[in-house]
Amino acid sequence: MTQKSASSTFDVMAESAEQAVPCADLPLEQRIEALLMVADRPMTDARIAEVLSVQDPKDTKVREAVDALNARYAADGRTFRIERLAGGNQVMTLPAFGPVVARLRGVREQGRLTQAALETLAIIAYRQPILRADLESIRGVACGEVLRSLMDRRLVKIVGRADEVGRPMLYGTTSEFLRQFGIGKLDELPNAKDLR
Repeated sequence: MTQKSASSTFDVMAESAEQAVPCADLPLEQRIEALLMVADRPMTDARIAEVLSVQDPKDTKVREAVDALNARYAADGRTFRIERLAGGNQVMTLPAFGPVVARLRGVREQGRLTQAALETLAIIAYRQPILRADLESIRGVACGEVLRSLMDRRLVKIVGRADEVGRPMLYGTTSEFLRQFGIGKLDELPNAKDLR
């Protein structure tokens, strides 16, 4: 192989490597924004870095870019921001514009959760995984209908079965619960002692 052909082979390889990184010539903030605009669920910093081939073991570049985007959105008076939900990032409309978006989509706003549903959901969130019998013991009433309602809303799911007679089901919260309540992860729930 001649010096010239070795050089052109290297150039082709370098071009291929550049093409492997999507939109590498564009700013990281814009690439992250494009990803999050089309994502149908929250994306973790690590997943964003992986998709965009960002070499950053601690994902600080992604976090800094998201923070910069949010600062720009706030300064420009945008109607949305990037929220940390369910352990990831998702573009969300500001709450003030929720009714407008719901109307456009033709979606009826789901009724609010009842007091019984909120109590049940709180117990599940703090005690998960939890048996229905334990849930009913804490609340002092049957929880079947409320539990079914929470499962229909995808706020609660069956997370397993207990290792006891009859193998009863264990219940826990979902990523939809985290998303709807604006929580990044379960450890962000307020300490139960602080709520008294």
